[in-house]
This record gives sequence, structure tokens and C-alpha cells, in this order.
Amino acid sequence: MNSSLLLSIVTFVYGTAAFLYIASWVFRKPGLGKAATWVSLAGLIVNTAGIGLRWIESYQLGIGHAPLSNLYESLVFYSWCIILLYLVVEKKYGSRIIGAFTTPIAFISMAYASLSPNISDRIQPLLPALKSNWLIAHVITCFIGYAAFAMALGISIMYLLKDRDSGHSNSLIARFPDIPILDELNHQMIMFGFLFLTAGIITGSVWANSAWGRYWGWDPKETWSLITWFIYATMLHARLMRGWHGKRIAFLSIAGFAAVLFTYLGVNLLPGLHSYGAMGQ
Repeated sequence: MNSSLLLSIVTFVYGTAAFLYIASWVFRKPGLGKAATWVSLAGLIVNTAGIGLRWIESYQLGIGHAPLSNLYESLVFYSWCIILLYLVVEKKYGSRIIGAFTTPIAFISMAYASLSPNISDRIQPLLPALKSNWLIAHVITCFIGYAAFAMALGISIMYLLKDRDSGHSNSLIARFPDIPILDELNHQMIMFGFLFLTAGIITGSVWANSAWGRYWGWDPKETWSLITWFIYATMLHARLMRGWHGKRIAFLSIAGFAAVLFTYLGVNLLPGLHSYGAMGQ
């Protein structure tokens, strides 16, 4: 079994986990929630094995690089980060309902990687500019940040639904964590993601300097990374200095994740050093 087949299986495992989390929430079946946790953990283990196997396969092909260099590999790693972060949050807060709003993002990411005809799962050699340990640091930090922002997206949606149903007329929404908990958890995810996005931009600048002799070149992805950084910096500043919380932060979090998606995927449609097309991938 090769890594692509193994990772394709992960797609269906994450899909099953997402379905179980949603079913547990809708039908009020704690047993389904427990099963979803174990399925998510199993998927994470297989996902880890698939990434490791792909790394080994690259050396067997004489290419030898971390599986973090193209769109397929980044989507696989992104899913891994989301599930890992979610399981940590679930363990800490003991709420599986959050999984109904966050694990589907990991499933969609894996499904896009495995099933899209426009994405190749072929292991390819790196361009000379990408042969740097800074690439690994840059990608890992960025995607941990993106995963935290995905978590914040799910939590923000839950917050807005909970706030709208303040009279507890909807029994499904009434089972969400309390509004102060959702607000604080959203803030923690945004702060966590912001720290890693900042680290990602810094390591990317160092990598750019070693590869192209400049720290910043206003490449479309660099520009949109900075825009995304400013959106989340504004959220944190508004909360700290202006006391913003609740709906304002939730709406900004959703807007921020839209910027994340454009930074990650949208700019690939534009010419630039960071577009996967420009990298031949």
C-alpha cells in the first residue's frame, strides 16, 4: 500500500468522524460522540502514518524531502493539524459538539486533496529555491495557525447561533457550551493561530532571503498573508484595547478565515513565486 492510497482511506475516516459528531449532536447520542472521538484518533494515526510513508517514498525515489511542498501535501497536513488541535480542545473542554463544526473542515480538506481531478498526488522533486529547512518551519507554523483559525471559524458559528437563540427555544443549540466559554475559546484559538501565523511569516521571510536574496517582495501570497495577519491583529487589539467580544469578534473571525482561504488557495490563481502552479505542482 502506498501513501496516496493510505491517505485516501483517511478521507473516509474523517468523513465518518464528522458524520458521527453531527449525528451525536442532532440525535443526542453520547455513544456516537465517543465513537467519533475514537474514529478521529484512528484517522489521525493513519494520517500520520501516511505522511511518514510519503516521506520515505520520496527518499526511495531519490528526491528526499518533507511532504510539505505541493497543494496535495499541504492539504493533507492541514487536515492533520485540524484534527490534532480539535482533539486537544475536546480533551480540555469535554465538549464533543464542537467537533460537529470543526471536523467537517478537515474532511473537506482531505476530500479535496484525494478526490479533486485538478490535484496531483505525485511526489515531485523540489525546485532549488525550496530546498531549505526554512521551508519546513514556514509550512508547519503557517498551517498550525490556519488550523487554529479553522477552529475559531467553527466556534464563531456556534457562538452566533447560541447568541441568536438566547431564549433557548432550540434544544439543539441549547446544548452548546455557554456563551462566555465559546467567546473565550474563540479568543484563545485566534491568539494561538496569530502567534503561529506570525512565526510563519517570519520564517517565510528568512527563507525568502536565503532563496531569493530579499526578505519581502510583495508577492501576492506575501501580500495576502500580511492582510490576514492585520485582520487577526485587529481582532486581538480590539478585544484588548476596546473590550470587543462576542458577536463582533465572531463576525471578524469568519471574515478572517475567508482571508485565510484566499491566502491559501485563492492566490494560486494569480502569478507569483508562491503559487503552486508556478512551482510546477
